[in-house]
Amino acid sequence: MAIQDYQDLLKPEVINTVEGLSLISRIVVEGFTSGLNKSASVGPGMEFSQYRGYQPGDDLRLLDWKMLARSGRYYIKQSEIESQVTIKFIVDASASMLHKEKDLSKVDFVRLLVATLAYMAHKQGDSVGLFALNENDVVSIYPNADKKHYNRLLLELINLSNSGKWPETHISNKRIPNRGGKELIFFLTDMYETGDEISKFIKGLKSARNEVIVLQIMGSAEMDFNYGPNITFEDWETGARVKVDTEKAKTEYLAALESRLKKIKDELLSNGIDHHVFRMDAHLGEALLLFLKQRKRLG
Repeated sequence: MAIQDYQDLLKPEVINTVEGLSLISRIVVEGFTSGLNKSASVGPGMEFSQYRGYQPGDDLRLLDWKMLARSGRYYIKQSEIESQVTIKFIVDASASMLHKEKDLSKVDFVRLLVATLAYMAHKQGDSVGLFALNENDVVSIYPNADKKHYNRLLLELINLSNSGKWPETHISNKRIPNRGGKELIFFLTDMYETGDEISKFIKGLKSARNEVIVLQIMGSAEMDFNYGPNITFEDWETGARVKVDTEKAKTEYLAALESRLKKIKDELLSNGIDHHVFRMDAHLGEALLLFLKQRKRLG
């Protein structure tokens, strides 16, 4: 199977198995890393390596003899060795994440995203943890770098049960422990909130020693409002239904959506939190680029 063909595997019956999630994650990460500079390599706790020309006074033990043999030039292979980082994935397990497009729900897509990013983190030697919340339940997989731990994380991703709403802020903030070290936190959500319970929760995650990234999961039809001439929308969390003439509503909807997304982004940015809209039709490699960029910021 070609590396770029992972999209052929994006089916619920594949995504909802440990073997399927593991396979897709491996295909995406290996395809991504092989597409980077051929001089790059990934190792535990190590950023991608780079070469520079030899300069007088450099340690001769750092010379890359293979590059010398190939090119006849002297190169030093330099690496940015980083201390281990703790990666936390927090998943919105409320009922609105059951919204489907092309047979895949938002939570299915979140399973793919978390599994892929966690696989990359595992290759980097980082500790990875998973937390999933709704008003009825909480899943807590505390960070660990062990290979068996990754498989357990995949199993918990598959077993996620979405229901109800996001819990009240005073409850949710107490359920995510902070050990005080360097942490990279990804919060995956559709940002559907009845008040400001999710926004408050996100702001409560930020500290001086961590980076917090919100990945707002959106369907392509949801972003572009590509529906038939008439459609009935149902609120996953309240059951309320409303019939809409899509031609009349499209312009107003898109303007309101743009305004809301800008408001969310600006509000989070003012609190030192990154916000990215991640469409369900986007390539998973985009998330890996974001992961490496954010991880490097922690130094």
